[in-house]
Amino acid sequence: MNAHEAARLIDISAVRTPHNIIDIMEVVEVAKKYRFINVHALPCWVKDLSQLLKDEPDIYVGAPVGFPSGAHRTEVKLLEAKYLVEDGAQEIDIVMNIGKLKNKEYDYVLNELKLIIDSMPDDVLKKVIIEMNCLTDEEVKKACELVMESGADFIKTGTGWVPGRVNLERVKMIKDMTHGKIKLKVAGGIRTREEFLKMVAMGVERFGINTQSALEIVSSFED
Repeated sequence: MNAHEAARLIDISAVRTPHNIIDIMEVVEVAKKYRFINVHALPCWVKDLSQLLKDEPDIYVGAPVGFPSGAHRTEVKLLEAKYLVEDGAQEIDIVMNIGKLKNKEYDYVLNELKLIIDSMPDDVLKKVIIEMNCLTDEEVKKACELVMESGADFIKTGTGWVPGRVNLERVKMIKDMTHGKIKLKVAGGIRTREEFLKMVAMGVERFGINTQSALEIVSSFED
């Protein structure tokens, strides 16, 4: 693997509370230099992000729905998804309602995901965040089943807002149970080239990595 191939597996972002347009512009410049596949921003910045990337067809505009808790009303999530698409989002990461999942309200969770996913154009990539570090193994498995049933393109392991390092055993568990029927994006707590390569070997198709760690990982392939 070379640096370019590594960067094409990694989403970088400016989605923390204090991030402003200067932060977003800096992340976009990093993405342009190293050719990271996707840049994510919080919803109010997506129109700006879309403009910054309008001449970069191979760097996609990303944004979250229901971020970071997933506990917004379904109607709010639907409206957010609508405006994100209008503002130019090409990849949308939907936060599952984790509280409803843990409360075993599986019909609620699934129906909400289907409504949001079905409301968006086919060419928008849909990922569902299951916030793995909040779940038991059995809850992770159930969450993955619901995401597969929802019609999403990817399961995503976390928002990056819940503390904890990446759990390689659980990543392998998800890959084993999904049997290639849905892609996997691992996000949150990825810090090293070693972790990155182990998950590439497992078949992980996408990563969400903070910009500094992403740069360190990609740069390590230039040696």
